[in-house]
This record gives sequence, structure tokens and C-alpha cells, in this order.
Amino acid sequence: MSDTNVETGPVGIQRALERLADVVIHIAVIALLGLVVVQGWQVFARYVINDSPSWTEPVTLLLLSTAMSMGAAAGVHTNRHFGFFLLAEHLNPLVKRVIDALVPLIVGTIGAFIAWWGWLLWMDGLHIKTAGADLPQSVNYLPLSIGGALMAIFALNRLLLALRAGSGTGTAVAEGDR
Repeated sequence: MSDTNVETGPVGIQRALERLADVVIHIAVIALLGLVVVQGWQVFARYVINDSPSWTEPVTLLLLSTAMSMGAAAGVHTNRHFGFFLLAEHLNPLVKRVIDALVPLIVGTIGAFIAWWGWLLWMDGLHIKTAGADLPQSVNYLPLSIGGALMAIFALNRLLLALRAGSGTGTAVAEGDR
């Protein structure tokens, strides 16, 4: 007896990537809210109780790096990054398909480089402590590395969708393309 509710193939992968993108967006939102709280505490502590905490700057930089990296990855997933979309609509269909495949390839390559070099920088500074907080000096590179890896994954998915659309097999349109 087979279970007809089990998803396999591209639809299951698309749903998994949608869920991953939702988690990424929620992490970015939490990081932004944390940024507001930490900076609010910094201002209150400095100007009201005249006792400025030293941990707020490194934590703020970590939260900012997290929000930026996760936001960039989510932008790749939803196809809401910088692009010449109006120009692409007026191109020859063949040229448009080539560009639709080339753009995610470039974005994925950039994401992979960010992931790799971010990881190397993260590992390189683990033994050095941050001034003011008990964190590694390189902690800001960890979200950068994770965000770059997510950019590469989401761009690879965009590339596969573009190739499928170009071959005429037809796939569901992703949420950011509507």
C-alpha cells in the first residue's frame, strides 16, 4: 500500500526550501528585534544610569551580521534582489532564458565564495576573544558563512527552475515570481 500524501521529487524539495526560507526570514526578524533591544539597553544604560555595558557593541555587530546575511539569502530565494527585470522582459525569449539561467549561477557562485571565505575567517579567529564579550573575535563571520551557503542553495534552486522552464517541462512558479 502506498502513501499518496508523501511528496517526492521537485514539489517536495520546493516545499522544504519554502520552509527553510521561512526559518531564515524568522531568524532575520529575531536578529533585528534583538538589535533594537540591545541598542535600546545601550542607550538607556549610557544616558540614564550612566553605566555603559561593554558587551553591547559585539552583540550588536553579531545581530547585524545575522540579519543582513539571512535577509540576503531570503532575497535570493524570493528573487527580490537587485536586477534589471524590466529590461529582461523586453529581450528575445532565447536571450531571456539564458540570462534567467546565468543570473542564479552568478549569485550561487558568489554565495559559495562568501560561505567558504566566511567559514575560513570564522575558524581563523576562534581562539581570539572579543573585547567586552565572551565571544570569539570571528563570530561575525559565522552568519556570513551560513548566509552565503543559503544563498548558494537558493540560487541553485532558481537555476534548476530556470532550466526546467527553458526545457518546457513546466514547474510551479515560486512565490517571489508572481
